[in-house]
Amino acid sequence: MIEFISQPWTWWVSGILISATMFALIFFGQSFGFSSNLRTICSAAGGGKLVKFFDFNWKTQIWNLVFLIGAILGGFIAKTYLSDGQPVAISQNTINDLAKLGISAPKSAQPDELFSLDALLSFKGFLILALGGLMVGFGSRYAGGCTSGHAISGLSDLQLPSLIAVIGFFIGGLIMTFVLIPLIF
Repeated sequence: MIEFISQPWTWWVSGILISATMFALIFFGQSFGFSSNLRTICSAAGGGKLVKFFDFNWKTQIWNLVFLIGAILGGFIAKTYLSDGQPVAISQNTINDLAKLGISAPKSAQPDELFSLDALLSFKGFLILALGGLMVGFGSRYAGGCTSGHAISGLSDLQLPSLIAVIGFFIGGLIMTFVLIPLIF
């Protein structure tokens, strides 16, 4: 069984599972998105006493917190029990492009030049991670959701703001990939 689960699955299995999940969420009047969990966690921790945005009945979002915990546990189980320890398989073209920027091919899930304790303790690495986190947090709040919420849930619900947000995500990704990353590195 473990051998079967640890192999790559065809794209349509994921498509069916995502579709079934989205139909169930729409049926029950819920929407999906990981960034909404941050608001729920702040509300559960008492943030509503300080900031009106966090003042809501967070218990209505327990299902989403369970989903978040399941995703974290699923990642741990996959890494610990289903992984063969090999680094993420990326194309040779990507490895060549990363090398031009001074970034080696990942030895695990992420390149050490960006996601390691040494990178975090360097001024440049700290600034990249801190500003990146700030931009992601601000962007998901400003856009009214994160990439998963808009691209999966919002588009499934045929919401025009989600389509606009997803187009913005792609444009931002292209600008980051072809303009900003080469300037930073």
